[in-house]
Amino acid sequence: MAEILQKDGTWIFDGDALRLTPGRDRNVGLLRRELGELVVPLRALAGVSFEQGKRAGRLRLRLRDGADPLLQATGGRLAEPHDPYQLLVESDRYGVAEYLVDEVRRALLLDEVPSDPVDSYLLPGPPVPLSVSAGDGTASFDGETVRLEWNWKTEEAKSSAGPRTLALADIEGVEWQPAVGLENGALRFRPRHKSATAPPKYDPNAVELWGFRRDPLMALVAAAVQARLPHPGAAAAAADAVRPLLPAPAAEGDHDALLRRLRELGGLHRDGVLTDDEFALAKQAVLKRL
Repeated sequence: MAEILQKDGTWIFDGDALRLTPGRDRNVGLLRRELGELVVPLRALAGVSFEQGKRAGRLRLRLRDGADPLLQATGGRLAEPHDPYQLLVESDRYGVAEYLVDEVRRALLLDEVPSDPVDSYLLPGPPVPLSVSAGDGTASFDGETVRLEWNWKTEEAKSSAGPRTLALADIEGVEWQPAVGLENGALRFRPRHKSATAPPKYDPNAVELWGFRRDPLMALVAAAVQARLPHPGAAAAAADAVRPLLPAPAAEGDHDALLRRLRELGGLHRDGVLTDDEFALAKQAVLKRL
């Protein structure tokens, strides 16, 4: 076991997982405090590093792409005070930090953990129900429905329609981005079959963020929804599984072969060899060649 205790937080590695607990120092970001303790399984890690500085160093975890719904929803845009995968290390604890890095790297090698992307989340999203108020509205999520309510600062063009309710099944994607410079941030939901064209200020599916203290908490809502949406890597994995079953490009006019292939795919689907999603993907590929 390796552990390091700092004002910024505590990291403990037991060989199978890293337990990350935020500290109580005033410099610890609000998002980290709200997230609380995180348990990161070894198989979710792509690497770990330690950077020394003159006065303090920093431990950094690198997760495999797609392992964490929080990182998926925020696109790696969390600032250092709010990033749960960084730890500020005081200079007199550099040796301990380096020991922890060595232990984690050794475990990754021994367990032969790959660093490539994953097609399912290896960390859970924040628990629900939850509700956060920031910017021009309040976003709530109960596990099945997102509700957006507006405040007195909301543009009338957006608030005039009243609160917005989105069923999880009708949401294609979600993202959180912080305010940077003169550009405001947003928590934005993408309904299926609709593209976002309006800026967050006028978009009824978005909460506009102005760079205030509670803005990062909106990332909790984004992560909770992201964790319950289909994993972005699942479609690619299904495509890889079906690809060997797809027909080779047919010569012009070879419709009979393609029709036979459609019947074969239908049989595989009825027999349970292909899932509904795999059958739909394979069928679409064949139809494109007709």
